[in-house]
Amino acid sequence: MRWLLFLLGMAQAAPGDADFWDLPPIRYSDTKPTDAVAKLAGALASGAKQVEGKTGLERLRFVLKELGIAEESQVLVFSKTSLQTALIHPRNPRALFYSEEAYVGYVPAGAIEVIVQDPLLGDVFYVIEPGPADGLKIERDTSLCLSCHGTTRTEGIPGVQVRSVFPNAEGHPLLAMGTSHVNHDTPLAERWGGYYVTGRSSEPHLGNRTFTEGGDGQPKPSDLHDLRGVIDVSKYPRPTSDIVALMVLEHQCRMHNLLNAAALQYRRAFYIGRAIDPDADPDQGSAGRVADGMAAKIVECLFFKDEAQPGDDLVGGEDFQTSFSARYPKTKAGDSLAEFHLYDRLFKNRCSYMIYSRAFQGLPVRVKQAVISGMKKVLSGEDTSFAYLKESERKRIEGILGETVGGWD
Repeated sequence: MRWLLFLLGMAQAAPGDADFWDLPPIRYSDTKPTDAVAKLAGALASGAKQVEGKTGLERLRFVLKELGIAEESQVLVFSKTSLQTALIHPRNPRALFYSEEAYVGYVPAGAIEVIVQDPLLGDVFYVIEPGPADGLKIERDTSLCLSCHGTTRTEGIPGVQVRSVFPNAEGHPLLAMGTSHVNHDTPLAERWGGYYVTGRSSEPHLGNRTFTEGGDGQPKPSDLHDLRGVIDVSKYPRPTSDIVALMVLEHQCRMHNLLNAAALQYRRAFYIGRAIDPDADPDQGSAGRVADGMAAKIVECLFFKDEAQPGDDLVGGEDFQTSFSARYPKTKAGDSLAEFHLYDRLFKNRCSYMIYSRAFQGLPVRVKQAVISGMKKVLSGEDTSFAYLKESERKRIEGILGETVGGWD
């Protein structure tokens, strides 16, 4: 009976009822966030900080700087599959930027959208528009964004996703032709429909094209250095939509969702377990099972299990690769989890840099213990289901973690 009550409590609520993340102890919509955007809003309101710039592009750069997000991470999507559909068009794509802590969306002549990691709530959504006296109006959104960003595609929590569609000449997705929810295991042939892609891969994909109902929907190779002559690049920080930045983003979104889902689901399970039996230890029951189940998924994603082959000729821009790699620590010997490989796999050392993120570092203790235990079984060779990680790579990864992740040993 207790297990049945737990399942009922964890299940997605029926229409009209609250989602589990809006119930105790999380109370997602009612809890005041303490993330980087909330702090920026407070600093602007108090006058401790002033907005830099008056144009949309200048204010975008201000927000990126405040959140520590590199302009080089820019990718461009022209399908009408997000909030500001009226403005998005193949000639006026939406720009996306990201770090391991936040995502920023920007449409020229439109608002700035931000998703940022909060210590307790996971991903929190904001819309930033021009405010009075050359300021910014920063508003949190807890409903409209979650109609797409709070579904099974985001692990059943407020989260992030990357979709590939077949857009027509206006950017509208031709849903009858199909759609893909993209992660690092998605074949390149199914990726990037509705995105611009600069750089080159030996594998064909769906990027840089529009489609017609019943027309040719087959993936094709492309080799586009930049987007000059395709769009007005002066409206964006960069003239590119880098293929490597896209692939990193797709892995990161899946990783972020798993980490935040593990934290929120575990906290809910622990609360219910304690409510059902105050004398029992939830970690020995339902909460522990949630922790172990989510940890197994996290370990698989951390080690890029089932990663799709990127081909043997993946070429992206050096600017993104340099700025990205510089964000993360290296060992004394120069090894890093952010070192690119770019043939037969994305990274040289297949353990995700997301282990340095706040989402990972802020995992509940019971969940983090389960994840690290699983990782150590992989790296020791005890877990043989990761045989694609040869001993030399496992030893490199273990050395990197030992030098760069506090408390690893």
